[in-house]
This record gives sequence, C-alpha cells and structure tokens, in this order.
Amino acid sequence: MKNIHLKNIALIIASFYLMSCDQEVGFKTKRLDYDRYLAQNSMEPTSKYFELWNNKIKPDSLQVLSLVNVSGEYDRFFKGTGDIEFLKKAERSLKKAVEVAAVGKAGYLRALARNYISQHRFREALDLATRARSFDSGVKESQSLLFDLQMELGNYDLAKQYLDSTQNMSDFGYLIRVAKWNDHKGDLDTAIRFMEKAKQKAESSKNRGLLLWSYSNLADYYGHAGRIEESYNLYLKTLELDPYSAHAKKGIAWIVYSHERNGHEALRILDSIIHKNKSPEYYLLKAEVASYLEDDMTHVQALDDFYRLVLNKKYGDMYNAYTVDFYLNLDFKEKALDMAQEEVRNRPTPESYGWLAYSLLKKGEKEKALELVEDHIANETFEPAILYRAAEIYKANGKFQKVEALKKELMGSVYELGPLMESQIVGL
Repeated sequence: MKNIHLKNIALIIASFYLMSCDQEVGFKTKRLDYDRYLAQNSMEPTSKYFELWNNKIKPDSLQVLSLVNVSGEYDRFFKGTGDIEFLKKAERSLKKAVEVAAVGKAGYLRALARNYISQHRFREALDLATRARSFDSGVKESQSLLFDLQMELGNYDLAKQYLDSTQNMSDFGYLIRVAKWNDHKGDLDTAIRFMEKAKQKAESSKNRGLLLWSYSNLADYYGHAGRIEESYNLYLKTLELDPYSAHAKKGIAWIVYSHERNGHEALRILDSIIHKNKSPEYYLLKAEVASYLEDDMTHVQALDDFYRLVLNKKYGDMYNAYTVDFYLNLDFKEKALDMAQEEVRNRPTPESYGWLAYSLLKKGEKEKALELVEDHIANETFEPAILYRAAEIYKANGKFQKVEALKKELMGSVYELGPLMESQIVGL
C-alpha cells in the first residue's frame, strides 16, 4: 500500500511537471504549415518583366524608366537570394538614372538613397536624401526618408521633427514610421497598434509590397510582445505572398528555437534558408542554435562560413555589428574593438556604442565602458541585447542596483534573446 501510495504521488508530480511544461511552451508550430515553403526552389534571378526592361537598356542608354525598373528587379533578386551582387547592380542602374534624368530627379535620388541604406552607407544616403529634399517634388517622401536616415544615425530628436512634419493618420508610410518611433521609445503596445492600422491599410489597398512589409514587421512586433501564435501566423501569411522570404522563414526558425526549444528543427529550417540565400547573418544564428545543442562541429563550421562570406568587400559596412560579436566570441579583442570603433564612426547609435563599450569591457577597460553606457546607452534604448551588455558593464563596475533593475527587465525578454542567454541573465 505504501509503495502504491508513493507511486501515485510520483505520478501526480510527473503530471504537474508535464502540465507545467505544456503551459510553458503553449502554442506549437506545425511542420506541415511551412514545409512547402522550405521546399521552394531557389529564386530565378530573371523574369519576363526584367527581360522586357533590360532589353531596352543600351550602353549609352538615356531611358531612365528602364534603368529604374531594372534596378527594382535587381533589388527584388537581392532580397530573394541574398546575393550582394544584385544590390550593387541596382546601385549602378540608379546612379545612371540620377545622372541622366532631366525630370523626376528627386525620386531617383530617394531610390538610390534607399539602396545605400540597404548597404549601410547611411551618410552617403543622407547626402542624397538632402539633395532630394531640395527639390519641390515629393517633399513628403523626402521628409519620410530623412526620418528613416536620422533614426539609423541615432539622431532621434531630428528624426522626430521629420516624423511630425509628415503626420497623416491615413497614410501607410506615416503609420509604419510612427510605429517604429514608439518601438524605439519602448512603447511596444502603441507600436503594435499603429502597425495593425498599417496592416489594415495594406489589406484595403491589396498592394503586395505593403502587405509584405506590414505582415513581416507586425510579426516581428508580436514576437517581441510574446504573442507567438500571432507572430507565427503572420510569418505564414508573408510566405503565402512571397515563398522566398528568408526573413519570414528565419522568424519561424526563431519561434521553433527560442519558444519551443527545438534546436534540431530550427537547424533544419535554417539549412533550407542557407541553401537558397547567401546572406551571412543566417550562419551566425545557425552557430547559436548549434551551440545550444552542444554540437561543436556544426557551431565551428557555421562561424567559419560566416567569416568566409563577410570577407567579401562588396558587403562594406553591412555586417560590422555581427562581425564585432563574431570577434568577441573568438576572443579577438583588438579586432572587435577596431570594428566597433568603425561602426560608431559610421552609425553612432546606442547599438554601436553598446558594442564599443562591450569591446572595451572585454579588454579590461571597464571604466571607459561604463562612461559610454552612461553617455550613449542609458535611457536611449530599450533593446534587450544592448541592455544585457550594459548590465554586464554595470556589474563589472559594482553598480549592482542598476544590474538588478535591468535583470528584472531582461527576464521578460528571454524569448527575444534566446535560450542561450537565459542562464547568463540569471547569473548577472
């Protein structure tokens, strides 16, 4: 009887444990939902539309419309394949359009500026956007572009002025930007409300580009807010419209990894992305998941693949922040510091200063690191990854009260930071 009683107790305890595990995971993904998108063939870097306009371009062509339409196709190919060469080809087409355009030059300057934003050439993009603003045409579009650039450069007060100058609650562009502003300010609920309004606008217009933008970005916001199922469903809707969307597939891989703690399935999804998309960033996530699985061989190979790709000079500054992290993980402190300093020169945002401060900490210069945190990071950002690095710096400098305050906040961001970070947060 006593043994039976103990067995019953054991069963009850096990039941509670399993129930608690189920409650912790909650929503679960289904492979049948997304497998057909993983099986999608690689994007063909051509189309009837591309051939139509490309055939009109001659070596001495002055056909601006053809140049701009071809650049749009190159940009689409870049997003679908991650091949930097397409982004550079789009740049060359747009530069030619700017050079030869007699009318509509402001629009072509804005298009070239957006291309430079994709390349993280923010200061050059700012020069182009400022030139575009000097024209009387497309003033609102230029103001919106200047908001985007000032946000990228960390000039938040100036960005807010540009945002206020374009205020229009019925405009999709304004709604997505005011959502971005509120997310920057740490008001995620308000950011989501504005992005939901933008999604409604996109659905009313049935514009594919706007739908893709609103679905994928709202999916990201829902994930940050812990609304995992809604995030997942919007990534699937993104893939319905664009089966090549590596961003949406990566989003699903993150849900599988960080929410479900299923590293093997996350690796399978990432491998399907990497097979078709050349962007280096996916190798870093693969390395992280492999580390979680304690698969040292896959971890090292993924890091090696990342480094081999970012050596391509055509990427320019696009992967500076990723590379700082890469160097720090390998304990290449001087290289990390040099790269972080370069990133601050190019893009003086809290994230860039965060990497610089963290690089200084790893070099043993904790006081300098603390100074950067207090001058450029504290009260300037709510990004969990940046705040975690700030917490480490506070801890090294004996600022334990600030560490505890950040620790409470970070514990609510474990999904966003990933499973590997959970024990590190607890250990702060």
